[in-house]
Amino acid sequence: MARMTQNLLGGLPPTELPDNPEARESLENGLDPFEVAARHPDYPAAWAELADRAFANGSVIDSYAFARTGYHRALDQLRRAGWKGQGPVPWEHEANRGFLRSLHALGRAAAAIGEDHEAERCKTFLRDSSPTAADTLEAS
Repeated sequence: MARMTQNLLGGLPPTELPDNPEARESLENGLDPFEVAARHPDYPAAWAELADRAFANGSVIDSYAFARTGYHRALDQLRRAGWKGQGPVPWEHEANRGFLRSLHALGRAAAAIGEDHEAERCKTFLRDSSPTAADTLEAS
């Protein structure tokens, strides 16, 4: 179950997605992300990795599709964790990074195909969710 921490400053509480140790360790140990996604289709980090690799190889449409899959899988998980469509999704919580990376990859691919409105929406959503993620991913 996702953990919600108390926000003493009065804003919305951060949402922290649950970890999937088996999927995470598979990626960390070098298992092909296609295989990880096939075994754990609800694991956004596998889709984010596929999106990043496809983009690096010039396959922008594939990157867009992988990123959108990871993004939607993560949105489902965020909602189950109590997220109501806004509020922080901290980069510092490792399990959130698949969502944040997928969101960044979706915006990057959207920009590459000229889908400017979607690219800007993703950029804003990423920064609103986690300024740290936006800074980290935009710098890479």
